[in-house]
Amino acid sequence: VLGGLAVAGRTLVLDRSTLGITAFAGLGQVAVSIISLSALRYIPAATLSFLFYTYPAWIAIIAKFRHSEPLTPLRLTALALSLVGIFVMVGAPGTAALHPAGVALALTAALVYAAYVPIISVLERGRAPVAMGTYMSAGAAIILLVAGAFLGDLTLALHQTAWIAIVLLGFVSTVFAFLGFLRGLRVLGPVRTAIVSTVEPFFTALLGAWLLHQPITSTTLLGGAFIAAAVILLQLRPRNG
Repeated sequence: VLGGLAVAGRTLVLDRSTLGITAFAGLGQVAVSIISLSALRYIPAATLSFLFYTYPAWIAIIAKFRHSEPLTPLRLTALALSLVGIFVMVGAPGTAALHPAGVALALTAALVYAAYVPIISVLERGRAPVAMGTYMSAGAAIILLVAGAFLGDLTLALHQTAWIAIVLLGFVSTVFAFLGFLRGLRVLGPVRTAIVSTVEPFFTALLGAWLLHQPITSTTLLGGAFIAAAVILLQLRPRNG
């Protein structure tokens, strides 16, 4: 669908640089997806979403080490809020509130995504959102198809419920999500888009409770609130800057 829209809009370009973008973007998407899905074996979807949403804080830390952006008091406060949120959800050492493997995988996915987003932002310059979405989806699809064929995991013998889930994931969670997010960046700008997107973990928590019957604990919501506050704080500009 994304490819069809890109072709219809004449925004799809096939050259050596595009092939490189497709491979890199696809590899990043696959890495984040596999690590995140692996975390779901150990922790609920709501907890995964909130922990994954620490990625803006990790982006700030990475920017500091790359000397591209200073780690201001405002950002240090946001980082502290993120860490408090993680501590609240995970629990004090020795309490075993959450499985450590799930927490580690969720935070690893956040770190990978934090390194991935700034590069994608640079690669997206001068390219239409629908074209960039096509490159990202095509790269991920090719890598997963090759890996699935190699491991012998590919099959069409799926239950009807699974096919419905695949269609919904493809159209709602991929096509509409990619286009909505990338177009939102152009209409609202990165600051307001990032603030609006802080509702994502809370919707994930609600859907996890509804569809997967996973409980929403008070510590998950409290820790998630700290992380959401940190994300919003990271979007604010200091008065002197």
